[in-house]
Order: sequence, then C-alpha cells, then structure tokens
Amino acid sequence: MNTNKRTTVHRRKNMKSNKKWSLLALASIPLVMTLGNSMLIPVLPDIERELEISAFQVSMIITVYSVVAILLIPIAGYLSDRIGRKKVIIPSLIIAGAGGIVTGWASWKMNDPYWMILAGRLLQGIGSSGAAPVVLPLVGDMFKDEDEVSSGLGLIETSNTFGKVLSPILGAFLASFFWFLPFWLIPVFCAISIILVMFLVKSPKKQEEPKKFKEFLNSVKTIFKNDGKWLLAIFLIGGIIMFVLFGLLFYLSNVLEEKYGIKGVMKGLVLAVPLLALSISSYIGGKKIGQNKKVMKWCCTIGLFVLGGTTIIITFTENIYFLLAGLFVCGAGIGVSLPSLDALITEGIEKEERGTITSLYSSMRFVGVAAGPPLYAVLMKSSHEVVFYTSGGVSLFAAAVAFIFIKPEKEEKGSKDKKEKEKDASLQPVLE
Repeated sequence: MNTNKRTTVHRRKNMKSNKKWSLLALASIPLVMTLGNSMLIPVLPDIERELEISAFQVSMIITVYSVVAILLIPIAGYLSDRIGRKKVIIPSLIIAGAGGIVTGWASWKMNDPYWMILAGRLLQGIGSSGAAPVVLPLVGDMFKDEDEVSSGLGLIETSNTFGKVLSPILGAFLASFFWFLPFWLIPVFCAISIILVMFLVKSPKKQEEPKKFKEFLNSVKTIFKNDGKWLLAIFLIGGIIMFVLFGLLFYLSNVLEEKYGIKGVMKGLVLAVPLLALSISSYIGGKKIGQNKKVMKWCCTIGLFVLGGTTIIITFTENIYFLLAGLFVCGAGIGVSLPSLDALITEGIEKEERGTITSLYSSMRFVGVAAGPPLYAVLMKSSHEVVFYTSGGVSLFAAAVAFIFIKPEKEEKGSKDKKEKEKDASLQPVLE
C-alpha cells in the first residue's frame, strides 16, 4: 500500500515537473516572436541610411510582417484545432526561422537587398501567425484546473513582456556591430525554440472532434449576432492601442537620433522606458482586475484616457526629459488597458468559442501594428504636434468607445436570458 502511494506521488511530481518544462518551452515562442518584430524598431533608421530608402519604405519592414499575420492567425487557430497544436507550431517556427535567414543573407550579401528583406519578413509573418497565437489554446489544453491555466498563461505573458523590454536594447546592441545582425538572431532563436518544443512539449489527446469549417463559420456568425457590439468595440480598441504604441515607438526611434543625437545602446535603453512602464502596469493590472467585468471596463477606459490626455500634453514641449516622462505615463496607460481587454474576451466568451474569438482579436491588434509605422512616417513630415495630437485624438476616441459600448451589466443580463431561453427550448419537446 505504501509502495503504491509512493509511486502515485512520484508520478504526480514527474507530471508537474514535465508540465513546468513544457511551459518554459512554450514561453520561448512569444519571446522569439516579440524579439523578431520589436527588436528592429531601434534599427530602422540605420536600415534607412544603409539602403538609402525613405522612412515610409523602412516602415514596411514592420508592416509586411504584420499584414500577413492579420490574414493567417485565424486560419492557424482553426488548423490547430483540426490537426493539433504542435503540428502547426513547429512548421511555423521553421518558416519564421527561414524568413530570418533570407533577410539576414540578403542584407549581408546583396547590393540592393530591400525587396528580398521584405520577402523574408513576409515569411516571418507567416511563421509568427502559426506560432505565438496557438500557444494560448495549447496551455488551456494542457491543464484542467483554472488556477493552473491562469498560472501558465501568466508565465507566457511574462515571457512576452520580457521580450518587449529586452527587444529595443538587444536590437540596438547588435546593430552597433553590424546593422543587419539583428536579422540573423531570429533564426538562432527559432532553432532553440523548435528544439525545446519538439522534445519538451507533449500535446494532450483530443477530447472531442473539432468543428467542421461550415460549423466554424456558423459559430462565429452566432457569436457576433449575440455579442457583436462589445466584441467589435474591444477589437477596435485593441487595434488603436497597437497603432499608437508602434507608431510612437517608430517616431521615437527616428527623433532620438535626428533631434537629440541619442544612438546605439543608449537609444535602445530609452525606447525600453515606455515598454517597461507598459510591462509593470500590465502585470499589476492583470493581478488586480480578477473576474470583475466592471473593474475591467473602468481600467480600460481610464488607461485609454490617460494615454490620450498625456499625448496631447506632450505637444506643448519637445524637451527630452518631459517627452520621456510623458511616454512612461503613456506606457502605463496602455499596460492598464491591455489585460482588461484580454480578460473581457476570456470571461465574456464560452470556452468552446474562445479560441476563434481570441485569434480574431489578435488579428485586429496586428492591424494596428501594421498601420502604425507607415502612417506615423507620413505624420512625422508635418510636425511634432501633429504626431501627438493624432495619438491623443484616436486614444480618447478609443476611451469613449470603451465607455459607451462595453456594458458589463447588460452582457451579464443577456447571458442569463440566453441560458434561460436555451433551457426553455430544451424542455419544449418534453412539454409537448
């Protein structure tokens, strides 16, 4: 009897240990994908000079990556339901790594590498769309207990956050040796992530058959018919936040060199300031909001109001210290808003339909990432004031959308009414 108990305890310890290693392996994926995009932000002015291209053209290096991800993330989510998470993640990491090799080789060996760099970034976008977004549902598959799922997702988000802060510093450091070196680090990271996922992650067995494509489309239509207003509001807000964040980072990367003479690793450290604020406030906000939808709504609304108000105040001066202090506050505002948006979708959508909706939400965020750099490249030609008035205007618009369209009380009432109708419908044949 004692031997059996010891064996059971030993097995449980092994299972927990295996899951920890699986989580660490999975956490490498969002880290790789974040570095693959954000690491290039401080390097963009260097690329612009080396290739003798415009600010708009160099912004396409971020935009091409994001546009492909917008289109393919929902498809990757659907495929991962059909054929398995690992069968989507590993080929996607291979494609992302191949894209890194193409961009690295082209920038190193070719005389006019711009279009080949864009082709490589296109491949990276394809790879990223099938890797990072599939991690979240895989964590949900691995654990049955909700606390374990939350803990696992927390580790994944921490890795993503760490990547955001590290990326501008690492990108600037590598570019101080050779401007194209950041491109070469992407396939190296992808290779490490592939090995970790292959050997440490075990996909759980499927409990039920996935929906057919027609059923999948019908379920999406039903969700938007019932919950369309607040879901579309969250999608729009998520896109606006990413638009402002990546637009301001692009602007800051250029203005630090041109106006303030800040270059290299120091520029990377300065760019990390708003991202550090974002990461800290996101971590604290995620811990504090709990499952209270009213708190989520007000955190989102207030965070966006802080972002909008601060960016408008920044228009009054171009002092570097005031600018950095203002952007630190902006990062904090974004950090408070994002976990609330994530939680509203997680809490407001049934588990069976959550993967579809979160993939669409991820796509909408990438719309903002894609639009930010090129549009800010155009705004920069006007003035400092135009950049920050635009940022403030769209942020305050997003705050108004959050305040007007996200209504937790009505959502909860609608959910209760829906369940009662479904219950009545199920009893109807028996009554007849």
